[in-house]
Amino acid sequence: VQLQASGGGLVQAGGSLRLSCAASGRTFSRYGVGWSRQAPGKEREFVGGITSNGARTNYADFVKGRFTISRDNAKNTVYLQMSSLKPEDTAVYYCAADTSPSAWFRVEVSIYEYHYWGQGTQVTVSS
Repeated sequence: VQLQASGGGLVQAGGSLRLSCAASGRTFSRYGVGWSRQAPGKEREFVGGITSNGARTNYADFVKGRFTISRDNAKNTVYLQMSSLKPEDTAVYYCAADTSPSAWFRVEVSIYEYHYWGQGTQVTVSS
């Protein structure tokens, strides 16, 4: 499976953006999907994830209440809706797949357990 994040751009603080993670392959619906981000000079960090059936999501504390993850398995796409954006949200955002057997009921929070990382998409929030 290959994943590709898109939808990034420049937005003012307080604004919104929706990122998409498009996947190839017929097995996409079996995988959980996680979003992570990496700002310049910082380590990559987990942002949030969704189980393979879309029933559960989990978010890092710094985005709870502002970001929402959803998926459309018919379109092989996962979305990251970002609202109330802050300058500190500026980063390259990546999506990746959790291929573990538990992906249908549990959101993996360790970025090291994800696979099939695609190219990220840049999000820049101006103050």
